[in-house]
Amino acid sequence: MNNKLDRDLLADVAERLINHLQKRNDVQNIDLMNLSGFCRNCLSKWYVNAAQKKNINLEYDLVREMIYGMPYDEWKNKFQIEISNEQKVNFQNKKD
Repeated sequence: MNNKLDRDLLADVAERLINHLQKRNDVQNIDLMNLSGFCRNCLSKWYVNAAQKKNINLEYDLVREMIYGMPYDEWKNKFQIEISNEQKVNFQNKKD
């Protein structure tokens, strides 16, 4: 397998992951962070960083809208719930 094919496959996988997360609005970012160490915001930052490495300037909020499938504030208002103390503690323990 050559690098071009690998990158195409990775792009397809990344797109599928993003589409999956857009459909799974029940999955909170804190849960993603606690289980996997990354969330939708991380994906957005990684996308912006990858663009910068190719001298492409992208606004973080526009990328975040691509990842969330809607403006971030809209997603927060519709789907984000308050995190529990257990989630907070779990997150803090993973950071330390």
